[in-house]
Amino acid sequence: MKRIVILLSGRGSNMQAVVERCEAEGWPAQVVGVASNKADAGGLEWAAQRGIATAVVDHKAFATRDAFDAELARVIDRWSPDLLVLAGFMRILGAEFVRHYEGRMLNVHPSLLPAFTGLHTHRRAIEAGCKVAGLTVHFVTPELDHGPIVAQAVVPVLPGDDEDTLSARVLAREHQLYPLAVRWFVEGKLRLHDGVVAHTDGESQVLWPGVGVS
Repeated sequence: MKRIVILLSGRGSNMQAVVERCEAEGWPAQVVGVASNKADAGGLEWAAQRGIATAVVDHKAFATRDAFDAELARVIDRWSPDLLVLAGFMRILGAEFVRHYEGRMLNVHPSLLPAFTGLHTHRRAIEAGCKVAGLTVHFVTPELDHGPIVAQAVVPVLPGDDEDTLSARVLAREHQLYPLAVRWFVEGKLRLHDGVVAHTDGESQVLWPGVGVS
């Protein structure tokens, strides 16, 4: 049974999607803890109501990023995670923290990496005239938004789209693809070699428009 810990900073809609799919589909895994850098993060209350252990590590209480990272890792490691899932965790994690969880930490980024790393991805895609946008689930490395790609979903950029409408369309796909990628990990279906992630059964790692997730 794999042990999953989730980090979030807000309402945690991707956390909810992972927890619900894990329970509904009977994964060989359990979400054992949810941690946040914000005490008022809505996702903490949701997790607590489901009986999941929660913790807060307020980044404002630490003089340096390294000190915050060290305390966060200490809290996380109490839960002995096999996998760490970033679900809207709005803090840049230092290289030492990332190396501590190397190969067992996933993130979802709202663009088709390597395009549009960082913030304001939807606005930048629209301004660039992109005809498609999307999202990427990837392993976390010390270089921001550059880890090995596990899966991607493609979303059309429609005429008249603004940042909010495109963001909503991408988020709906995140709720489908992210739990699937987490399931692949806990079932041992991912193989990482020379920076490239392959599905051991050859399952498609791309979710196209109009295609659902089984």
